[in-house]
Amino acid sequence: MSDGLPPCEIAWFSALCDDDYEFLGVPDPMLKSSWEHCRDIVMQAETGGFDNILLPSGYELGIDTTAFAAAIAAETKRINLLLAVRVGEMWPPQLARQIATIDRISGGRLKINIISSDMPGEKLASAPRYQRTVEAMAILKTMLNGETLSHDGDFWKFDNLAPPRVKTVSGKVPPLYFGGLSEDAREAAAKGCDVYLMWPDKRETVAAIIADMKERAAKHGRTLRFGYRAHVIVRETEAEARAYADRLLSKLDAAEGAAIRAKSLDSTSAGVAAQAALREGAADDGYAEPNLWTGVGRARSGCGAAIVGDPDQVLAKLNDYRAMGIEAFILSGYPHAAEADLFARHVLPRIDHAAL
Repeated sequence: MSDGLPPCEIAWFSALCDDDYEFLGVPDPMLKSSWEHCRDIVMQAETGGFDNILLPSGYELGIDTTAFAAAIAAETKRINLLLAVRVGEMWPPQLARQIATIDRISGGRLKINIISSDMPGEKLASAPRYQRTVEAMAILKTMLNGETLSHDGDFWKFDNLAPPRVKTVSGKVPPLYFGGLSEDAREAAAKGCDVYLMWPDKRETVAAIIADMKERAAKHGRTLRFGYRAHVIVRETEAEARAYADRLLSKLDAAEGAAIRAKSLDSTSAGVAAQAALREGAADDGYAEPNLWTGVGRARSGCGAAIVGDPDQVLAKLNDYRAMGIEAFILSGYPHAAEADLFARHVLPRIDHAAL
C-alpha cells in the first residue's frame, strides 16, 4: 500500500529484561523473562507482520540477549533481529565474531542496538564513556566490513588484527542503532551510528532533535536515519484505549514504581531525565499532548510514554512522525504478545512498512 510517505520500519519489543506486566509494577510469574515467554513474543511479532524486533539488554535483569538472539535466529524466518549490546561488557573483536555468526544463523537479518551505559561497579564520566562507544562502533565497522584492524584508542589498542573469518551475509557491518540525548551522546551518534533512536517527547521537541542531529552528522560528512521508540495502546475506540491505560496503573504502588526505575543502570541519564520532565509537565490525566500518555514512565526507566488512541488516531500520530523524518519505529505494549496482536490487527496493515 502507499500512504504518500516513504516506507517505514515497524519493530516490536521482546521483554528480555523482566519488563512485561498485566498491571505495571506488579510482578507476574507468567510474564517473567524466560526463553519460552520471550520466544513467544518474537513469534507473535513475526506472525503479525512486524519488520524487526528489539532484543533489549538489561545486564542484571532478565536473560542474556546475545544467547537469546542466536537461538531465536534459528527459530524465525522473516523478522529482523535488533540485538542490543552494552559497550564495555564485551571485547569488541569477540563481539564482531558473535555478530557475524548470529547474522549467518539468521540468514542476514541481524541489526545492532548500541548501548552506552555503565557496568555494575563502574562509573565513567560521560565524555570517556561515549568515547568508548565511538571506538567500539569504529572497531565493529572495520572488522565486520572485512578489513584488518589497526586501532590506537583510549580504551582499545590493536595492531593488524585480522577480521573474523566468518563474515556477515552481506559482507558488511549490520546497521547500528543508537540513542542518547546528552551532548556527548549526540556527538557519538553523529560520528558513528546509522539510525538515531529517540524516546517519546512533544512534537516540537522531536523536530528540534532531528534538526540538531542532521546538522551534527553533516559536520562529520555523514547522514543519519531516525527512529522512535514508544509504547502503544490501540483499541477500537479512544475511550477504550484510555481506559486500558488507566487499568495498567490501577495497582501500581508509587514506591514500587520508583524502585523499578532505580534498578536501571541508565536511571540518571539525560534521556531518562527528559522522560521524567515530560511526565512531570503532562496534564493531570498524564497526557503530554494529544494521544501521548506518560503513565508508563511511572513504573519503568527509559522509554516512558505511550501512543494511546483508536486505530485512526494511532495511525495519524505515526504518520505525523514519519512526515517529520522518522523512518523506524520500535513499539511495545503490556502484555507484549497481546498488544503486538492488537497493533498488527488494527494499525499495521494500514502502514507502508518494510525493514530498513
